Amino acid sequence: MEVGQLQRSFVEYMASLFREGFLDGQFSQLQQLQDDSNPEFVVEVVSLFFEDSERLLNDLTMALDQPNVDFKQVDAHVHQLKGSSSSVGAQRVKNCCVLFRNCCEEQNTEACLRCLQQIKQEYLLVKNKLQTLFELEQQIVAAGGAIPMVQ
Repeated sequence: MEVGQLQRSFVEYMASLFREGFLDGQFSQLQQLQDDSNPEFVVEVVSLFFEDSERLLNDLTMALDQPNVDFKQVDAHVHQLKGSSSSVGAQRVKNCCVLFRNCCEEQNTEACLRCLQQIKQEYLLVKNKLQTLFELEQQIVAAGGAIPMVQ
């Protein structure tokens, strides 16, 4: 595929991620922090988000699997995940965390388990979407092009 076509695909794909609510303006701000001195900045930050999220999702799964759920601990993990997803602009994950925290406040184990499943699903979706985005970026660079800035 030629560079212009790859760049158009990239712009269309980015627009769909925002339109479908996977990403918000925070992701654009991350992209603006990336420059020639740190060309892997966004990938590095998002990779840390992936690592943190997977650890937190495992912690949440274990915490909710206890006979006596410690809702303060569950809420602390959800709060961390909310902050982490918010910092990379993973809007749908962040929104699920808001609902999850309400369920923690109500100390509703069943609702918390449903929220956990929803967050896992949204996390996997955004992870796959971002990995696809990064692959597109690599293809553009490999073809000798520049990554288009999307507003």
